Amino acid sequence: MCNHISPGPPHLASSPAGLSEGGAETLSLTLFQGAQIIVFPEDGIHGFNFSRLSISGYLETIPDPLTEDWNPCTQPDRHNHTEVLQSLSCMARHHQLYLVANMPDLQPCPLTSHPHLDPSQTPCPPDGRWQFNTDVVFRLVVNGLFLTTGSLAARYHKQNLFFEKEFDTPPRLEVVTFDTPFAGRFGVFTCFDILFHDPTVRLLEKGIRQMIFPTAWMNLLPLLTAVQIQRGVSLGANVTLLAANLRHDSKAMTGSGIFTPSTSLYHHAFHHPGEPEGKLLVLRIPVLDSDWLMVNLPMPQFLPSLPLPPPFNSFMVGDLFFFALLLDSEGQLTLCDGLLCCHLQYQRSTQGGNTELYALGVFCWQSHVCALVQCSGSEVSSCGKGVEEAESRLDYRLEGKFGTRYVYPSLLGSGMVVDGPDRIEKTTDGRVTMEHSGMSVGLVTACLYGRVYDQD
Repeated sequence: MCNHISPGPPHLASSPAGLSEGGAETLSLTLFQGAQIIVFPEDGIHGFNFSRLSISGYLETIPDPLTEDWNPCTQPDRHNHTEVLQSLSCMARHHQLYLVANMPDLQPCPLTSHPHLDPSQTPCPPDGRWQFNTDVVFRLVVNGLFLTTGSLAARYHKQNLFFEKEFDTPPRLEVVTFDTPFAGRFGVFTCFDILFHDPTVRLLEKGIRQMIFPTAWMNLLPLLTAVQIQRGVSLGANVTLLAANLRHDSKAMTGSGIFTPSTSLYHHAFHHPGEPEGKLLVLRIPVLDSDWLMVNLPMPQFLPSLPLPPPFNSFMVGDLFFFALLLDSEGQLTLCDGLLCCHLQYQRSTQGGNTELYALGVFCWQSHVCALVQCSGSEVSSCGKGVEEAESRLDYRLEGKFGTRYVYPSLLGSGMVVDGPDRIEKTTDGRVTMEHSGMSVGLVTACLYGRVYDQD
């Protein structure tokens, strides 16, 4: 995984050269460490904050690999104006690995790579072309004793755009996978896609348990930081997630990682002056089989809850949550919002006599959320605000009965440390339990984040 600095303002002439120099150095390090696939971030080649017109110099027409077998490195003359594709292909070929990158794609209207699309059902943009936020995958093929590398293996057009006025939403949903000789099948989706049913859940429903995730993610405390949601999806969906985030400190874009259900390696560099602008993460991980479905395990029973502290409302990540304070050093709470009830057992160890305030929060609408959070101040109105540092260490068991099967557990510690819970249990009736003890740093957030996609 490559977490690197945003290229910043566009400089059209330097794009392919800068890619070749910086990318080649990263790939040399990757090859030296035995990697077989590398993932670069969303917007990592061209940057962001474009208009539809200003990005035009970066657009290349990317053929559909389902209908055309093309190696841009060895067949550069087949398609015009494909300098970036050629550079990426030659990198993959030279270093003999799979390479995933993100770049802008131009397709004429109607899409020549979708011959069965009815143009009357999808109006063409006024300028006569589609412009897509696109992930491209270059492959390695073993033919007997020979290796063929650099061919275009997959192309994915981002479905869920996030204020990207330079791009179009694809006229039809794309669920994209590609096969490798070393780990089987991978699925591909991009950034904001991770919060939506399509294409993420459709990949899961196809049995895909290894995901590629280029992103330019802005951290949103306390529930939606990059490494937090990446870890949560890996745990909750029981998948491997290879997540490459852009580095842009002023926009709080940091946090990449390699996450499996059992282990993780990640990098979060925000507010750490002096660290290098980019970070290469390399990890050897197991190949997962296709059975990602939830398991039915026995569920521990809660003891009767103590009297509930007065609940109150406060906004968290834009939604109005119900909260109840943790008033004692240990105890139990149950808090409900509509049909969702969250249960918490906890034991708190304060460090140095601090008076940090914690609360249990619940929200039930498009998302079903049970969250144990540190408040940013001493007033109840501060609960739900973002904090990065905490001193109090809590042992806890957090449980909810969810109206969705898509529940993503996450645990965020002081200094943006992501930890794996000691235990996660799920049952077919929707109950999810997360337990953890013996934290090495203070607790910022422990969350069970459920998505009810049909309420979007």
